[in-house]
Amino acid sequence: MSRERTFRSEAIVLRRSDFGEADRLLTLFSREFGKIRAIAKGARKPQSRKTGHVELFMRSRFLFAKGHDLHIITQAELVEAYPALRSDLVRTTYASYACELLDRFTQEDDRHLDMYDLLAEALTWFGASQDARLVARYYELRLLAQAGFRPQLFHCLHCREPIAEQDQFFSAELGGLLCPNCHEADRRARPISAVAVKVLRYLQTRPWETVQTLQLKRPLHAELEAILHNYITHLLERELKSVDFLHRLRREAALFTQPEE
Repeated sequence: MSRERTFRSEAIVLRRSDFGEADRLLTLFSREFGKIRAIAKGARKPQSRKTGHVELFMRSRFLFAKGHDLHIITQAELVEAYPALRSDLVRTTYASYACELLDRFTQEDDRHLDMYDLLAEALTWFGASQDARLVARYYELRLLAQAGFRPQLFHCLHCREPIAEQDQFFSAELGGLLCPNCHEADRRARPISAVAVKVLRYLQTRPWETVQTLQLKRPLHAELEAILHNYITHLLERELKSVDFLHRLRREAALFTQPEE
């Protein structure tokens, strides 16, 4: 950051909490400066002009006054509100997951322009797509690559031979696939079907405009999610709150729906 006492940046609200009697403490992911924490003074007052710009997932242009530990938001101009994310609990939960995942993979004041653009696009996709699980898997793979943890899906991590079209094993410890002959290299590696490998490769190497036309059945979705969540949990060494909430939503929804064929 420059030596000026104020600075501007476009940013997305990742987290927020009440602070004092009327303020909000925000964790923002900014285009120019990466993740920063800031106070929106008076944002909880009904008449505050900041209120509509500092809600979760909001993308706004902010003017900050520099502080020692926390910056102060002095102005905010809305860029994108992502209204579809606020009218549906499932979409809201997936958006929360996208923000939480980026939050865990980044440090404060570490600029990642590609991650910023990815999150902004993903929030649009979650609001528009009828297949939030597909958006989530695509986002996870893109974010993992940008964070330096791109899973190896084309060669066995032990023998280095190309992966054949057959069932394989995914090693969270090693960061990718092991062929059946090399399973002993990581006895905790999880089985993964040939079709799941094919889909992961497709998601990893194609743009969203191409990927969004995929139609995957529920068991395949569940397999892909389990594989990637196991890998992400291993990397972060923690469970994510939004994932637990999403699983609870699914369990409750299953009580009122018929299973797919």
